[in-house]
Amino acid sequence: MRILLASSASHVPPRGGSTRSNLAWLAALRANGHACRVVGGALVADTAEKLALARRELEDQEMDQPSPEIYAVADPVKRAAVLKEQIREFQPDWALVSSEDIGQSLLRAAHEAAPGRVVYLAHTPQFYPFGPASWNPNREGEELVANSAAVVAIGHHTAEYIRSNLDRGVEVIHPPIYGGGPFAMYGRSENRFITMINPCAVKGVSIFLDLAGRLPAYRFAALPGWGTTAEDRRALEACSNVALLRNCKNIDQVLKDTRILLMPSLWFEGFGLIVIEAMLRGIPVVASDAGGLAEAKLGTYFVIPVRPIERYEAAYDDQALPRAVLPQQDLSPWTAALEALLSDRDRYERESAAARDAAVKFVTALRPAQLEEFLLALTPGRPVVQSEDALAGLSPAKRALLLQRLRARSGK
Repeated sequence: MRILLASSASHVPPRGGSTRSNLAWLAALRANGHACRVVGGALVADTAEKLALARRELEDQEMDQPSPEIYAVADPVKRAAVLKEQIREFQPDWALVSSEDIGQSLLRAAHEAAPGRVVYLAHTPQFYPFGPASWNPNREGEELVANSAAVVAIGHHTAEYIRSNLDRGVEVIHPPIYGGGPFAMYGRSENRFITMINPCAVKGVSIFLDLAGRLPAYRFAALPGWGTTAEDRRALEACSNVALLRNCKNIDQVLKDTRILLMPSLWFEGFGLIVIEAMLRGIPVVASDAGGLAEAKLGTYFVIPVRPIERYEAAYDDQALPRAVLPQQDLSPWTAALEALLSDRDRYERESAAARDAAVKFVTALRPAQLEEFLLALTPGRPVVQSEDALAGLSPAKRALLLQRLRARSGK
């Protein structure tokens, strides 16, 4: 097969779980002889801090195996045009469009250039054009997803969200990002850090900071990611018991010093890949119940209820994300969970063993060739009729306007 994947997210270097998942799927396809290309976004280093981050991430990117041919385009309108050109030149059997495509300009272009051969990869619910978690609900985008030849979800909780809000079939395929093992055993009660990955508003950095303040005798660590703003960094740096970690080639470099992983997300999580990665290494995870995180916890303890984010301001932060309106949270269950694991070695070791056992069973059951098998059995669908007033892309002004309309529509 010839597979072309499209996403607005950067794939060189990969940022976030969706891009890592996409590249893992493509690696499995390439290993079985299929030709793959990517049309993706590019990091826009418009400040000195972002430029330094982009350079570090490019330097740290792993190159253990050849990557697919990647066309990185920063401008969203040009990106859609490049996608059409690549479809005409490459003639893919399937065009996979990742949900990291707010405004659905890539999905629209793929349907126009490869009618009946578009598969929607549903990673991030906030980028879906439908449902209560969507940042940009719109009828045209909803129809583009609904009329795709297939919709692939990364977890069962996400699949149910799509079925409930879109009323169409969904295939659940977990990305094979975890490797085949054996997995190092890092879960030790004497490890240094209570760690958070990608500290930012939607991921619950406010909870992380409050817990660090309540437990000054313990060391915390934060690994900045795609959502971490300059304001987040300043708040983290102001905490004497919080260490800011540098981006690394392999997540093991962070997990080997991690005593407990915190995942206090406040938005609807598609799944929670880092939860599985930590549990595979025997690290207990204390997570919120937001979206698919409870599913990722695989029945282990320490899933904490939160009040999820319900609305956003009509403004963007320095990572081009809508500013969330954060609900007040009850911190007592979080404090109790950490104190239980920090003060009771036997409890820690039981949870470490349970986490590792559950994660190893989960990963052992995954089949890296599942997406390949699904695509080989899939039949191209009918062409999609496009609306005449389709937008070619969303400028910052239009994105702000859409947020204002969404806010007005919800009455909040």
